[in-house]
Amino acid sequence: MKSTGAVMGYLSSSAPPSWFMNSIAFWGWVMLGLMGIGGFFMFRKFLKVLPKADGKSKLDWQNYWVERSRPLWTDESKAFLDELVQPVPGPFRDIAKHSIAAEIGKIAVESGATEVTRDHCIKGYIVATPKRDYKFLMNFLQKKEIDYKPYQHLINK
Repeated sequence: MKSTGAVMGYLSSSAPPSWFMNSIAFWGWVMLGLMGIGGFFMFRKFLKVLPKADGKSKLDWQNYWVERSRPLWTDESKAFLDELVQPVPGPFRDIAKHSIAAEIGKIAVESGATEVTRDHCIKGYIVATPKRDYKFLMNFLQKKEIDYKPYQHLINK
């Protein structure tokens, strides 16, 4: 009898169980955290679209250098760039490739080159990426047996 009364009291309770309320609170915090992370990346993208003092945004300049250097790219330099951006996660690879290609194109055009070389690709990669990516670059160049000593001054900046 005693157990039937406890079950009936539990079933007739108007408040939801505490485990249910705790799970709602947990998932609420998870959703707020994920929205905060997404908002951070959206805000960074928004900052790239804002025009600078010259009237063009960072994305405008990237598009300019990519288009300006498009005839200079060879199949070999495109393949080398693809190898360089291989460790970037898939969803971000195209964006990273575009920004690195813009820096490579800028270096090639400003140097007056007739085509984008491996040297331009390495210099552009170093300039366009943060320092934390240099370790991958050095390992990659060692694996390909390419001497990275000429680029040491850029890496140490």
